[in-house]
Amino acid sequence: MVPRLLLRAWPRCPVVGPGAPRRRLSAGSGPSQYLQRSIVPTMHYQDSLPRLPIPKLEDTIRRYLNAQKPLLDDGQFRKTEQFCKSFENGIGKELHKQLVAQDKQNKHTSYISGPWFDMYLSARDSVVLNFNPFMAFNPDPKSEYNDQLTRATNMTVSAIRFLKTLRAGLLEPEVFHLNPAKSDTDTFKRLIRFVPSSLSWYGAYLVNAYPLDMSQYFRLFNSTRLPKPSRDELFTDDKARHLLVLRKGNFYIFDVLDQDGNIVSPSEIQAHLKYILSDSSPAPEFPLAYLTSENRDIWAELKQKLLSSGNEEGLRKVDSAVFCLCLDDFPIKDLIHLSHNMLHGDGTNRWFDKSFNLIIAKDGSAAVHFEHSWGDGVAVLRFFNEVFKDSTQTPAITPQSQPATTDSTDAVRKLNFKLSDALKTGITAAKEKFDTTMKTLTIDCVQFQRGGKEFLKKQKLSPDAVAQLAFQMAFLRQYGQTVATYESCSTAAFKHGRTETIRPASIYTKRCSEAFVREPSKHSAGELQQMMAECSKYHGQLTKEAAMGQGFDRHLFALRYLAAATGTILPELYLDPAYGQINHNVLSTSTLSSPAVNLGGFAPVVSDGFGIGYAVHDNWIGCNVSSYPGRNAREFLQCVEKALEDMFDALEGKSIKS
Repeated sequence: MVPRLLLRAWPRCPVVGPGAPRRRLSAGSGPSQYLQRSIVPTMHYQDSLPRLPIPKLEDTIRRYLNAQKPLLDDGQFRKTEQFCKSFENGIGKELHKQLVAQDKQNKHTSYISGPWFDMYLSARDSVVLNFNPFMAFNPDPKSEYNDQLTRATNMTVSAIRFLKTLRAGLLEPEVFHLNPAKSDTDTFKRLIRFVPSSLSWYGAYLVNAYPLDMSQYFRLFNSTRLPKPSRDELFTDDKARHLLVLRKGNFYIFDVLDQDGNIVSPSEIQAHLKYILSDSSPAPEFPLAYLTSENRDIWAELKQKLLSSGNEEGLRKVDSAVFCLCLDDFPIKDLIHLSHNMLHGDGTNRWFDKSFNLIIAKDGSAAVHFEHSWGDGVAVLRFFNEVFKDSTQTPAITPQSQPATTDSTDAVRKLNFKLSDALKTGITAAKEKFDTTMKTLTIDCVQFQRGGKEFLKKQKLSPDAVAQLAFQMAFLRQYGQTVATYESCSTAAFKHGRTETIRPASIYTKRCSEAFVREPSKHSAGELQQMMAECSKYHGQLTKEAAMGQGFDRHLFALRYLAAATGTILPELYLDPAYGQINHNVLSTSTLSSPAVNLGGFAPVVSDGFGIGYAVHDNWIGCNVSSYPGRNAREFLQCVEKALEDMFDALEGKSIKS
């Protein structure tokens, strides 16, 4: 089991709104080099962040058994209980002691960071569908700014402004404010900046503000996952100043930063992108990008062949580029087309190994598609929000702006690669595999318009708990069972935190789902409301525990990793079929909400599963679901809608129709 879209991010302030300040374009002088000038240095809190706690072993076992209960019959549960007991009193106790000792010797990081990088980088499956998710931007509110060239220029400039702001230490630190009136103020910022970095976290904590880990941010730019036999490597070259642009499977590069590190003028960037968009070169017969969709060992072998065929400099340019901008030659038809295009496309016009691809279609539809090993949703969502806000509120160019009169033939370089017969065969095989796999993926989406966050909060229910309960009811209605469910939660409140798992399937959701699906007429609206309230309360507890590093998944994962690393025989707990089953996440779910996001998505994590991206908005609920043959995303969504209708009926005191 490997989680894909780890995006249960901490809430952020709205990135754009009617009252947001709007700056005019400055004529001639070009845009500011920076998005913002934070008076608190970006990494001010990093040194004093608390460390990710290792839960007590008995707490982990208790939580694990609680999560197993709805998935097992009595006989299976008793067996699993026995495995847990002997693990807790035997080898588990010893491994836990070793993990704690190891953690004490590595205070600069977290106990999960190394094993988690290893898990991602050692995986040999293709990164496409198996790991990389996408987030699609909302359109620019000013429709004329959605012209492809205009939006590509503005988003590129905003992305480079983000890079410069981050590297200059001028990006506002990422902080989760529980009481923004106290902590998100100039007064507090002017005070906290004088508190030494070794103590600054405690100063924020005193005013109910929680700084988040920002150690992943540097990998946003100039970074690529390099294929290597058995374990990939992450590569970053922050000296490189060029952008990689893909169009029709052709590769182009040009500098977006000058020799002094200043952003090249937006009108020049516009001119170079216009030049690329008007290039009449046909798509290559053997598109190199397919190779990044291959099995990692096959790709590693082919990359060696590429390097030894005289392509070293070209590949270095691809790997070191600031980021990859993908210009697609067609408009987006609808949300389903948007999801397919931004999640995988046709394989020719993405470099899937890049830390992120910024994709802009002919009609200006835009998305970030990102590689997952280097980081999680918090860093990507911050970048995403800032780019949307800056490119829409402070655009570098207008639709009327004229490109610079510059010689793009000189500034833009098209990369050509020498391909041997073995490489051509490899590309053809990768294409066939890609096309066959993508045909098996179905994506569908729904927008439930009857209500959202506002209504549910008035009912004193957690909006997230209600969405998760709808997925449990839907699966029960469709397939008659309760299955392993995964919801990602960020642990960025801790130094080098990654994610923890919330396990939404519980004895409470099972009982509630069975009441709604199997015997609604036996229960009054009041009884159903009571069951929903129990689910909400328990889900809230699980969410808090996960965010505080008190889940069970990462702890058990780290103990298993340690056993393998020290040559210890794998404990029986991990050989128990119930352990395999709870990690076979049939429902893999992830939520994110931001005014900049149109929708996000990812593929199922198992062949018989669903990949569920969702967001509970103020007055509606959006859900984007993927499936492979054997599961039916459309039917599942119909069952989700039915579950939401039933719950809203119950909350309004109406009787439930079967």
